[in-house]
Amino acid sequence: MSDTLKTLLDLLDLENLETDLFQGRVPKQSRRRVFGGHVIGQALVAAIRTVEEHSAHSLHAYFLRPGDPKVPIMYEVDRIRDGRSFTSRRVVARQHDRAIYHMSVSFQVDEKGVEHQIEMPNVPKPDELPDEMERRKSIAHLMPEDARDRFLSERPIEIRPINPRLPFNPEPAPPVSRYWVRTRTILPPEFDQHECLLAYASDMTLAETALWPHGMTWYEDQTVSASLDHSMWFHRPFRSDEWLLFDQSSPSSFGGKGLNFGNIFSADGRLIAAMTQEGMVRQRG
Repeated sequence: MSDTLKTLLDLLDLENLETDLFQGRVPKQSRRRVFGGHVIGQALVAAIRTVEEHSAHSLHAYFLRPGDPKVPIMYEVDRIRDGRSFTSRRVVARQHDRAIYHMSVSFQVDEKGVEHQIEMPNVPKPDELPDEMERRKSIAHLMPEDARDRFLSERPIEIRPINPRLPFNPEPAPPVSRYWVRTRTILPPEFDQHECLLAYASDMTLAETALWPHGMTWYEDQTVSASLDHSMWFHRPFRSDEWLLFDQSSPSSFGGKGLNFGNIFSADGRLIAAMTQEGMVRQRG
């Protein structure tokens, strides 16, 4: 297992302080705020720790304040309802005695029902695409010198874009983005937190889809963005160490906000999850 993936799994291993109260670590990094997927993943872990027999099938969350990367995050779980088929939890993340995030999670017991799904887009397979690190090395010279080390650092989640964009001054493009995504190394067979890893990864590429029509990227100083809300639905079993296709689109940007939708497919074409996110999108003058 890679060191970066082990670090991520350690971050998801919350400390149980007392009943329904958990503490999550933050990584040692130079970010000005905590990565949103970090909070989504940890909050889902906290909710799961208070539930038995039921599996998470949906979550709906709001980001209230930027997370401080210098202090731990406290997660308070409210047991809203325990039902025979469905169970509900509410999680509030706090730092400095203030709420920075809250999330509702619904759980369901396994049951059978009618089935249908949309088809997966016809896209190149991940083995037909360049390795992520090879692609980054080929364009690292386009990055400012003070950003290259971070740009080339190993990540726990590997992403292979179908239609990669340049990090600076890209041409405007339709608001559709597609990526193959998986953990960088294989996880043990008994690992059972694949939903939490997917929740972490779901915040890595979704919001940037709203930037594509405007020729904007995260790396440019004039781009100001932040996640506002985030929802996910888990449809079918999957493993996060196997290739998953993120099929993303942005139907609208207006009023300083961009709306994004995404479907997530397994490599064999099963629709395993869906997600939405609205993010703040501003451009410095």
